Amino acid sequence: MSEATSTVRTAETLELQRLIKALDVLEGQFRQQRAVLQRRGMSLPPGTLNGIQQARTDLEASLSAYEEAAREVSRLRELGRTAELINSTLDLNDVLNEVMDTVIALTRAERGYLMLRNPHSGELEFTIARNIEHRTLMENEFIISRTIVADVARTGVPIITTDAGADERFDSQQSIIRHGLRSIVCVPLLLKETVTGVIYADNRVKTGMFAEQELQLLQNFANQSAVAIENARLYETLRANLANITAMQNLLSNVFASIASGVITTDAQDCITTMNPAACRTLNLEAEACLGKPLWQVWELIPANTLHAIREDGMSESVEVDVEVAGKGTLNLNISLSPLRNAVGQTEGVAIVVDDLTEQKQRESQLNTVRRYLTPAMVDNIRSIEALGLGGERRIITSLFVDVRNFKRFPQHLTPRELMAYLNRYLTVAADAITQRNGIIDKYMANEILGLFNTQLNPSEDHALRAVLAALDMADDFRALYAQFGEPTGVRYFRVGINTGIATLGNVGSATRREFTAVGDSINSAHRLLENAQDGEIVISEATYQACAAVLNQIPRLMLRGQEQLFVKNRREPLHVYRFYREDA
Repeated sequence: MSEATSTVRTAETLELQRLIKALDVLEGQFRQQRAVLQRRGMSLPPGTLNGIQQARTDLEASLSAYEEAAREVSRLRELGRTAELINSTLDLNDVLNEVMDTVIALTRAERGYLMLRNPHSGELEFTIARNIEHRTLMENEFIISRTIVADVARTGVPIITTDAGADERFDSQQSIIRHGLRSIVCVPLLLKETVTGVIYADNRVKTGMFAEQELQLLQNFANQSAVAIENARLYETLRANLANITAMQNLLSNVFASIASGVITTDAQDCITTMNPAACRTLNLEAEACLGKPLWQVWELIPANTLHAIREDGMSESVEVDVEVAGKGTLNLNISLSPLRNAVGQTEGVAIVVDDLTEQKQRESQLNTVRRYLTPAMVDNIRSIEALGLGGERRIITSLFVDVRNFKRFPQHLTPRELMAYLNRYLTVAADAITQRNGIIDKYMANEILGLFNTQLNPSEDHALRAVLAALDMADDFRALYAQFGEPTGVRYFRVGINTGIATLGNVGSATRREFTAVGDSINSAHRLLENAQDGEIVISEATYQACAAVLNQIPRLMLRGQEQLFVKNRREPLHVYRFYREDA
């Protein structure tokens, strides 16, 4: 039993109770003496018993008044203790539970409910409901007079009724009739003259449970509770916002840390404020040792006047430089500097982004070396080649074989090194003609080259025509080369065979060493045409001719012979071919 709901047994109350019992004993003794005296014809002095009875009545009144005063003091103490408690915590659930338990204790109610106004919708919502046993009520146990709650929330005026069923204000309300509600008290939660909620307490059994004294006490407590609840709400909102801000900061920190580029920021005094891990790795620096120090002191590459110009002019600057970095050697860095502005557009410092291009430059250098040995199409589409895996794909292509010059036709006095130089000049002429018409070089075979058109790497619908035009281009380019070497006028050393047909294209080799190539009868037939070509002659198959006949007939200085049948080794059926060459200009 709590102090607020029990008789406070102080020394004063005990003494009054002792005196009342003593008077009871004294009255009994006087009544016995009165009987004895009456038998002897005597009596007590007039008013003796009445005086004792009056004294007893006065003592009982004093005891009752004292006990009521003690209960009031106890309630006030409980109110003060609870007010102090609810204002000492910012946990909203703790505040609400303490408020509701105190309401029930102060009013001796059977149940209590607290409803708060939703800050968004403005509607009252059940926040907590408790009973006299301090048990939280479930939603299906909510039994209240919604009319009383609505009136208090609308007017801000508290309502008390000692017998709701007999109160003419509410005797027609269905909830009161249906649930047999008796004593009800309902007070508003007022915050700056605004109703933020209501406290409702009732008793379904007893009437006359609440009086004006409980109402006034409860209203004062409700006003304090409104402030405590609002503070707890604000704290909950602040804590939620802080959690969101913390989560956002963590996200930004994670993003900042995961950026591949080095990022450094400075303040208006050029001191480093942030430095992500990428910047530390690139410049071989420790962030802890750099933060707070002037950038130009940590990294002499960027002087103070440059940072000042970026801040004052508001312009961005980017430069690519080779820098010596301790422990890492020479690095090729791309450095971008830009003003660091706040939310209102004011410049507060400089943001520096550092990208290490060293490996990229090295790869580009290696790629340039590779381009000397592979065609541009194969280099630029190296990923497409890798995607093919080990295997192949059948497709219609045009293959071109060229014999740039028979070894027996080279000058006999050349040393091996000079012969190789001569040969490379011839091979270059043929290779350039093929690649300029979007062909790719499949392989070099001593003095021969195999060029392919319409592979997965260089698809084209007019691949047959491109191959023929590449052959005509190299014919003209070979004549120019002969003139440079001082060869006799009219000589022709090259031969070309071109065929269009189905071939299998893909990667051959192993997992560690592969080669992209084409295989099939159509490739072999192209080489047979080369073998049967004369010096300076281009031999094409029927399929190639049909694919570009309309254009061939319009090419100037083209000497085209009619179709002929060509029997080649390893084939029973003859090949239908066309021979042509370009006349000298």
